[in-house]
Amino acid sequence: MSKRLFDLLCAGAGLVLLAPLLLGIALWIKLDTPGPVFFRQQRVGRFGAPFWIHKFRSMRADAARNGAQDDAQDDAPGGDHGGPQITVGADPRITRAGRFLRRTKLDELPQLLDVLVGSMSLVGPRPEVPRYVALYPAALRDKVLSVRPGITDPASIAYRDESTLLAQAADPERVYIEQVMPAKLRCAAEYVERMSLANDLRLIGATLRSLWTH
Repeated sequence: MSKRLFDLLCAGAGLVLLAPLLLGIALWIKLDTPGPVFFRQQRVGRFGAPFWIHKFRSMRADAARNGAQDDAQDDAPGGDHGGPQITVGADPRITRAGRFLRRTKLDELPQLLDVLVGSMSLVGPRPEVPRYVALYPAALRDKVLSVRPGITDPASIAYRDESTLLAQAADPERVYIEQVMPAKLRCAAEYVERMSLANDLRLIGATLRSLWTH
């Protein structure tokens, strides 16, 4: 079975089976704070093409005025504001619903739609914002962007507590750019070199175990 067919079957089945959960989360977000249910942000996809990633909104709708972004990039509406695009620690802009959604990674579920339309894959290097992709070394950039970005990948598992780690730094963005991002890029490059359906299944299983035991 091809990777794309696997993505289509799993994303389609997931959206159908999880429909009650998705509707419940959407209602919770609307009741929790004013604003849209979904957050969209431009990320860099396969071959460097920009696309809009979707998440459940986990921050106040007025957070755009304060700058920032999740993965440690946050979901402050409004895209790139020119300032740091990472969220660290107990960011006060995160809503009550958002804290739970981020901790359980349920805020990522709308990306099943991105998989369905072909912008993303279930497994692949996590997509970055253009600001940070511009800092990639050329050789690694070409390799990492040669495949569709994914909902999960080895770096997502290894750096699941990334925002907590960055919160301990005096300059979180500098630590992200100089330490975390290069490590995540190496993980992404290794994934591309060893990419296979069997490896994807292993990583999906590892992701689910991480969520269950965290």
